[in-house]
Formats: sequence, C-alpha cells, structure tokens
Amino acid sequence: MASAPLMQRVAKWHIWLGWLVGVPILMWLVTGLFMVSRPIEEVRGNHLLRERAEEPLVLPGSTLASAEFPLREMRAVMQDGRAVAILTGIDGRVRRIDMASGAALPPLTASEARRLVAKRIEGGSSVRNVTSFEPSDVPFDFRREMPVWQVVLEGGTHVYVGRDTGEIEAVRTRWWRAFDFMWGLHIMDLETREDTSHPVLILFAALGAIGALLGCVLMFRRRKARISAT
Repeated sequence: MASAPLMQRVAKWHIWLGWLVGVPILMWLVTGLFMVSRPIEEVRGNHLLRERAEEPLVLPGSTLASAEFPLREMRAVMQDGRAVAILTGIDGRVRRIDMASGAALPPLTASEARRLVAKRIEGGSSVRNVTSFEPSDVPFDFRREMPVWQVVLEGGTHVYVGRDTGEIEAVRTRWWRAFDFMWGLHIMDLETREDTSHPVLILFAALGAIGALLGCVLMFRRRKARISAT
C-alpha cells in the first residue's frame, strides 16, 4: 500500500511532463511530416531548371587552353607552394595543371597522400594504412565516384585524398560514421542515407503526428476529469 502514493506522484509527474514536452513533440512531428512530404530536389526548385547543353569552358590566350579535353570548370589552389589549376572536363575527368608552366601534374602517389594528411590533419602522422580506390569501388562512407586514397589513422579516422585533385576530399571520423548510421535510421533509408521523402517515412511521420495530437487531446480530457472529480 505504501507504493500507491509513490505511483500517484509518478503519474502526476508524467502528466506534467506530458504538458511540457507534448507540444514540442507534436510540433517536431508535424514540421517533420511537412518537410518529408516533398522531395528535397523539388523543394530546391531543381525541377524548374531547364536543361541545356553543356558548353566547354574557353580560356583564350592561356596555356591552360591546351588541355586535352573540353572543360566544365576550373579552380585555382595552392599546392606545395605553387599555383595549381584543377580542371574538370565535361566527361567528369579531372586533371591538375601547373599554372606557371602549363604542364600536367601526375596523380598523387601514396607517399604524397601520406604527407598531405600529416600536414593538414591533426594526428595525421599516425597512419595505420593507405589504400587506393577506384571511382566504382569507393567505400560507403565516402560515396563519391572519384579515384581516392583512403588514409586510415590510428584513431579510426578515414581521410580521403583525391588522386587527381591532390586535395583532401573528405574526413570521416568514427563519430561521423555513427552519425551517418543514425541519420539513415532517422530518415529510414539505410541503403543510400539520402532519400528524405519516401512512402514509408511519410507514413510513419503521419502516424506519429496523429498519435501525438491524440495524446495532447487526451491530456485535456484527463485534466477535465480531474477537475470534475474535485
């Protein structure tokens, strides 16, 4: 019998907690349902963009204009104290060019990738192994089709260095990989972890919002019943 007052207090705390968190939970579920109801590409207006044929980038009077493939874009960076142009072709190929001489630079070697990681990443000198991956076989935590070196550090961090770009393309810590898994569960897409609008997610978001709304209504009913009892 002594436990009855304790259970009554727990029930009272539960009701007050329901009042405190019920509205935010309902708000999160309703806003979440709204956000997943349409594909993010449609929200961004990508479907309104008219397709047009890609035009190659023309660089008149430049030594870079002698590139062996039509260019889509170019960006300039400093690498090892020299200006380097990273050229992306319309077909997706990437090349590095020394901007001073116009000479093509070779892909990064494993030792060069190691040196870059040691220079740019905290703890980057503690390397466990270095592995080369082709665009069609990149690890799941990278998910970009490009040739890369995967530099695995002692702490479990994966650093991805572009073989053709000579740049650090991604850093994946153990926390990032755990977050990525949780994100996949959150949007109910463990396969690609990118689809934020699909029927299963919309269905459960709707059911959750309805359940939270009914819970809020029942709290008013419970409060009315307690007032009537007194």
